[in-house]
Parts: sequence; C-alpha cells; structure tokens
Amino acid sequence: MFTGIVECMGKVVEFAKLDTSATGGNGASLTIAEAGTILGDCHLGDSISINGTCLTVTEFTADSFKVGLAPETLSRTNLGSLQPGDHVNLERALAAGHRFGGHFVQGHVDTTAQIIEKTPDENSLWLKMRVRDARQFMRYIVPKGFIAIDGTSLTVCDVDDKDGWFSVMLIAYTQSHVVLPAKNEGDLVNIEVDMLGKYVEKVTASILGASTDASAPNADSYVETIVKRVLGKEREDASS
Repeated sequence: MFTGIVECMGKVVEFAKLDTSATGGNGASLTIAEAGTILGDCHLGDSISINGTCLTVTEFTADSFKVGLAPETLSRTNLGSLQPGDHVNLERALAAGHRFGGHFVQGHVDTTAQIIEKTPDENSLWLKMRVRDARQFMRYIVPKGFIAIDGTSLTVCDVDDKDGWFSVMLIAYTQSHVVLPAKNEGDLVNIEVDMLGKYVEKVTASILGASTDASAPNADSYVETIVKRVLGKEREDASS
C-alpha cells in the first residue's frame, strides 16, 4: 500500500528484456539508481513503487536497486518504454504509524493515459490526458476525486466522459518533485483510479444484481434495475 506522495526521483540505469542473472529471474528487469534516500531500510523482497507500479526488490546497493517485470506489468504500464537516463517516481510501501498524506494507492496500475495538452498557468501547470480503455475506467474518474498518475496522488479537475479525457493541475512544489512536468505531449503515464470507487461499484452492483462489465453503461443499468423492482412491487401491490 502506498500514499502517492513521491519520496524521490530515481534514474534508470538498465532495462533488460531478458535478465538471466541470479536476481533477474530469466525475465525482464529494471535497475534504478540515485535511490539512496529510500534504501536505508531496504530488504530483499520489499515493495517499492516505480512510477506508481508496485514492484519487488530483488537486489540492492546503497544507491541502486533492481526489480523484476512480469509480462502483465509491461503490457499495462509505461515501464517497458523506459530508457537509461530516464527519471522515475519512487515511493516505499507505507509504514504503520506514519502520516498519510495522499490517498490509498495500491500500486496496481489500471491503464495508461496519453498527455494531450500541457498549459502553464502562472506558476502552476495544467495537464490534460486521454485515457486508454476510457469506456472501462472513465467512470471512476470524477471531478475533485483522487487519481494516481505515475504514482503521484493528484486531484482531478475537469472530466469529459464523452471524449475520454481528464485534467489535473500541478503546483510549483509538485512540479519540482515528480517526473510528470518533464513529460511531453504524446507521452504515456500510468493511471491508477481510486480503488474505493471500484469497491463501491462492486458492492452496489451485487446488491442490485446489475452488471459491472465495461460494455454495460453502469449508471443506466443500476437505474433500470431499480425501476424494474419498483414497478414490479407496484404491480404486486395492485393485484393483491
């Protein structure tokens, strides 16, 4: 579990598509340097969020660490496009008893979004993003709601469900402590929607007997279920 409050920015040293070393697991791996700030209490097997993706430490030094990347991770996130020299957001798993400054972030990236517009506004920065798989995930993105973008906890500003985009604004402090401002229009970012919305939908759908399938317009499905139940009850009452 994470908070979306980035602790530091690390630098990619190596992205290996096939790491046959003892710590590579015969799969893809990613090695990050300039991470000493978060490695003082690190242990093998610890979870570290890299650009919002929860990954397991398989090797580390005082300044760098390695993680393995599963095919699912590579297909759902932007990590496979990282190059040596790229910077990434880093956050350790939340420790019990610490102040909780962001929101509940699992590190389970849902999808990616493409930056379609960057607009300075005095010392702040507007970013507009179009979501991949918008029909499936836009319903969880609401104005003033939480969203994790490359692992950064941010507040949603504008939402356009029809065109599948949303916007956020970065204050000056955030701009200097996360990787997002350095990205260009057209670049992809990792998106994790607020997990509380998913659980609420799941429970509500279970109660109403409605579908949570992405192909179904959920609000309409829920309303239709309620209307059918009310009309059915009225018919029963009228016939009794």
